[in-house]
Amino acid sequence: MSTKRAVNVRELALCGLFAAIVAVMSLITIPLPGGVPITLQTFAVPFCGYMLGAKRGLWAMLVYEAIGAVGLPVFSGMRGGIAVLAGPTGGFLVGFFAFVLLCGLRTRHRLTALLLGAAGLLLCHAAGCAWYAVAAGTSLISSFMTASLPFLVKDFLSVTAAWVMADICKKRLPI
Repeated sequence: MSTKRAVNVRELALCGLFAAIVAVMSLITIPLPGGVPITLQTFAVPFCGYMLGAKRGLWAMLVYEAIGAVGLPVFSGMRGGIAVLAGPTGGFLVGFFAFVLLCGLRTRHRLTALLLGAAGLLLCHAAGCAWYAVAAGTSLISSFMTASLPFLVKDFLSVTAAWVMADICKKRLPI
């Protein structure tokens, strides 16, 4: 008797759908002089985690980043390819894995869910700042001032909005 689990088409479809949601939200971009644009990714990534849970959320992020890595223009500014992952904003893309994972830790308590989302956001920003500092050849403080600080309030509001939207959607959708 095999212990392999059959591929669940519904789960695959959900991961693909949420990868597409992150991709679409990434395309809504306001460029800024520092090279880190304002996007709706910080809404889409936690929404993905809150809706799908940790495991499926990670799979959705893997799909999103894989299609971007092979060159499809799904990253911010309609860019794609390994160069984007290796560029100054690549650390944020890597940080999305921790972000979606923490948001995907299912909890019934609103405060716990929001604290996990905030922790995921902070890990994402930490990875993004460190990567930005190396790729741009700047100090960590300069990197933080350029790539993180201007976005923190918007990003924390995005996490909260993602949790609220996910809470509403989960009551109405059989996910």
